Amino acid sequence: MMMLTVNRRFARHYVEMLAAMVAGMLLFGPLWPSVPGPDVQALVMATNMTLGMGIWMRIRDHSWRAIAEMGAAMYVPFLLLLGPFWLGLLSADVLMIGGHVLMLPFMLGLMLLRRDEYSHHRNHVAKGFWQERWPTWLALLATIDNWVRPMYPPAVVMMILPTAYLVIGAFRKRLREPGVLSLQLGQFAAYLVLVGLALSVPEEVAKYLIGAGWLAHGIWDYFHHRYDKVVPRAFSEWCGVVDVVIGITIILLA
Repeated sequence: MMMLTVNRRFARHYVEMLAAMVAGMLLFGPLWPSVPGPDVQALVMATNMTLGMGIWMRIRDHSWRAIAEMGAAMYVPFLLLLGPFWLGLLSADVLMIGGHVLMLPFMLGLMLLRRDEYSHHRNHVAKGFWQERWPTWLALLATIDNWVRPMYPPAVVMMILPTAYLVIGAFRKRLREPGVLSLQLGQFAAYLVLVGLALSVPEEVAKYLIGAGWLAHGIWDYFHHRYDKVVPRAFSEWCGVVDVVIGITIILLA
């Protein structure tokens, strides 16, 4: 019975790694809108999968050495096929499909070499991460479309950001705390200036100003989350992720 449980944990861990790789392709793929050549595309694909898998392994408390080894298993299959591809012995399809197919036994072989680590690894870290970071996952889910079809919100939409903090802070009576109201009003004034500036410059420049405004509010959210100020921590975490995603996609679109 014990051996069956261990084997199930090992198999589940392998499936989790595959799911993390697919998530990496979906999340990081839009960051590379145009990649020249099948060889570069293959390496970019391996990078996206490695990022997704590495993040999940870190959540599960694996060592950086284990993450680096598994990352190598993502790249080696493609590197082995690049030589024949450059010599004209393999087509682009064979390079891409072959790299993905070879990756699976490479991963499995590495996991079997460290069977103890992948069979008995505790999962409490991962469970805690999912439970505690639910605002982040909700925000990422809500902004998936931004990566696929980036939007360019008008400059005036940025005023929602400081206004939300004032409204929520007033409702929660947190603006009465020393220095809080003046700080929030200062942020409101700063965004008024930023909006005015974005409306007065050419659109090509305005896009970068708007993107920077959303990113800056993500930093603002972080400090409010870190010190539990003004708004609920779940809101500041959710808002921070949304703001950063919108800011990055605006700049990439620009």
